[in-house]
Amino acid sequence: MDPLISDQRYVFIPPKRTTLWTWFVATWLRPYLRKAWGLESFELHGLEHLRDSLRAGHGILLAPNHCRLSDPPALGVLVQALRQPVYVMASAHVFREGWFPRFMLPRIGAFSVNREGLDREALKLAIEILSSTERPLVVFPEGVTSRTNDRLIPLQEGVAFLARSAARHRAALTPPGRVVIHPIALRYHFRGDVEKSLDPVLRRLEANLSWRPRSGLTLRERVVQLGRALLTMKEVEFHGEARTGSVPARLAALGEDILRPLETQWLGARAASAPEDTVIMRVKNLRKALLPDLVQNRLTESERTERWRQLEALAVAEQTFHFPADYLGEDPTPERLIETVERYEEAFGNPKPAIHGPMDLSMTVGEAIPVEPTRDKRAATDPLMDQVAAALRRLLGLAAA
Repeated sequence: MDPLISDQRYVFIPPKRTTLWTWFVATWLRPYLRKAWGLESFELHGLEHLRDSLRAGHGILLAPNHCRLSDPPALGVLVQALRQPVYVMASAHVFREGWFPRFMLPRIGAFSVNREGLDREALKLAIEILSSTERPLVVFPEGVTSRTNDRLIPLQEGVAFLARSAARHRAALTPPGRVVIHPIALRYHFRGDVEKSLDPVLRRLEANLSWRPRSGLTLRERVVQLGRALLTMKEVEFHGEARTGSVPARLAALGEDILRPLETQWLGARAASAPEDTVIMRVKNLRKALLPDLVQNRLTESERTERWRQLEALAVAEQTFHFPADYLGEDPTPERLIETVERYEEAFGNPKPAIHGPMDLSMTVGEAIPVEPTRDKRAATDPLMDQVAAALRRLLGLAAA
């Protein structure tokens, strides 16, 4: 089951307002990143933009793209370079991964947010942090780990709500203060032998399908064939048979096979009224409908089993969104091949895919984006989040949306 989902009652976990542990962790951060994530070297760019905002006393929201599970700890390198501790809004599930994360994360500035509901305590604290300028606040605006460094998924508008709420507080000060958003582009580069690194993982996944060794095929061909097999298996599971046609159309159809019946059952007219929602938002809305009865233990055993089956189906629907159909192309980069195989491992039920290294990480801090206290309601989309998304794409070297 998706480790992000739990039937435990959510309890807000605030940060410990101390810096002692932040500097203690700094002593073993880089060895940890090397061992746990294969991260060997780091390049930092644009730090002067952030230093300017710190000197000006702005409320600062840091908005990185979120393509890998290593992103949050890797930002510790930025904290080290600036000698500036931060607070981090982190999904509640990371605090459930054992006693050590639950002990350590609050002490280095992380606090929980319930992704599956309205978390008033987390929102209140985030606004307070930005309003008081106590420390910069890190929020990952994509809301999930995309696993695609060459794609930025739609940003969550809740980030703009936080920033504007704090901007209103600061605008009322004498003299008035400001809130700014700094986009941060995280770009990973693999420096090893990609075939040597991926071959044992592919062999294991192919063996799970009872395939013989795939000698004679290129690495890309093996990855593509494995993806088609996974797609076919899920089509049979949720549609009853394999479809024909293009992969993009088949992925979209599989997502609809899962989402549409559940939306009809649980959301009714509300789902039909928001056809522009992304798969991520549709899954989130369904989880909000499915989880409360589980958490409050109001179901019979058979109802609980069915509810978990539906939640597992939603995890598959979300996976379809994270497989861009054109991502491998004719000559994919090593990074794209690695990202795709990591998604395959997750699809096979492994929440912690194999580590591939050595990796380099480039972090680029963008210029400050001033936050106005109010939104232009005439705009079809949120202008502030459009600015942040455009800046992230530019810093990542991606084409405009």
